[in-house]
Amino acid sequence: MKNVLLIVLSFLVVSACTSKTGKEAKISNSGFCLPDSLLSQIRIDTVSMKPVASELRLIGKVTFDQDKVVKIFPLVSGNVVKVNVSLGSYVKEGEILAVLKSPEMAGAQNDLVSAQSNLAIAEKNYAASSDMHKSGILSDKEFTASQKELEKAKSEMNRTQTVLSIYGSNGPSEYVVKSPISGYIVEKFITENMQIRPDNSTGLFTISDLRRVWVLANVYESDIAGIKENAAVEVTTVSYPGKAFPGKIDKIYNVLDPNDKTMKVQVQLNNDDFLLKPEMFATVTVEQVNDSSMIAIPANAVIFDRNQYWVLVYRDKCAIDIRKIDIATSNTKYSYIHAGVKPGERIVSNHQLLIYNALTQ
Repeated sequence: MKNVLLIVLSFLVVSACTSKTGKEAKISNSGFCLPDSLLSQIRIDTVSMKPVASELRLIGKVTFDQDKVVKIFPLVSGNVVKVNVSLGSYVKEGEILAVLKSPEMAGAQNDLVSAQSNLAIAEKNYAASSDMHKSGILSDKEFTASQKELEKAKSEMNRTQTVLSIYGSNGPSEYVVKSPISGYIVEKFITENMQIRPDNSTGLFTISDLRRVWVLANVYESDIAGIKENAAVEVTTVSYPGKAFPGKIDKIYNVLDPNDKTMKVQVQLNNDDFLLKPEMFATVTVEQVNDSSMIAIPANAVIFDRNQYWVLVYRDKCAIDIRKIDIATSNTKYSYIHAGVKPGERIVSNHQLLIYNALTQ
């Protein structure tokens, strides 16, 4: 690519004959034409009228979608005997993350065995009482008492089974930690042989579905008036130069941080390809469209030289003019023009500096 451009540049320098009168230069009628090798690489855009749009740049960072984040805390104390996942692992809903040996689980298992035994005895007593009651040997009061004992035994059985189902028993004295959702392990505070106390206030895992993330950006007081909900934005990061993630302002936090006197805004972004990682720094560009319209050209088509702004007006490959322009305002996409070009004219918007240098030799 570089060799091709050098060859083309040499050709242009030798072949181009320019006239430089005042502050405007044009290709002379010397029969010069752009070679096809360069013509196939340049981009040509059409000058048009567009609504004037200014841009506000905000600094922020990528964070979890708080609606899709689950922090997992242990329900019992004990000793960690096994950890099945690591930080960054993808887990499915219901997958076992860790196993603990727990005295509470041992107690719950004993309660279950006791409840099963009591229920069996109560069922036998009730069956015998029922037969004797039908034969008139047992009074109504004694039969009712046996019914109550059976109901009590069933209730205790249900309670112990419910406790074990909540705990997630995996066998005698074992407590299993399962993932309640599918997602990525984004925080992990557990290792094998670690002791978990009953008063532990730190979660074991944090799981997030990273297919959607939030960007939280700071807005200074002087810019608050220009921030509107649902305003279109583009998010860029240093990790992916040249790539913009489109979105909109979903929420405005109508309070100021007392430390830095900024207001936060929230942008939700789809992240199906998982390019955006929590804690990444991000730049949020908010587009603010005015009611007025002006002549607009791509901002990257502008050439700055001799304290003036210029563009290359393309008529055909054998007729390219260097045109001085008067810029009113610019953003990252467009420059808005007072004078110099007209709607409908075509301009060169890449490799224009190469052609400009050749024409002004």
